[in-house]
Amino acid sequence: MIASNIFRWIGSLFTDVLFLPFKWLRLQIATADFGWWTSNIVNWLFLVVLLVLFAYWMKESKKFLDEGTEDRA
Repeated sequence: MIASNIFRWIGSLFTDVLFLPFKWLRLQIATADFGWWTSNIVNWLFLVVLLVLFAYWMKESKKFLDEGTEDRA
């Protein structure tokens, strides 16, 4: 019973809360013609975040490689 409630809460969290921006964006696009750039703004934001995190990861990896602590067990 408790596990079932947990999974129902997780499902409710995603459908009722976390997907609200996507629902709003879908309704805005359906009612007006915003163009390609506006309709894909969420994808571009995700791409920018991914690129920033990848650059940080590469910088940290180079720092450890330069220090000689890479692959040290």
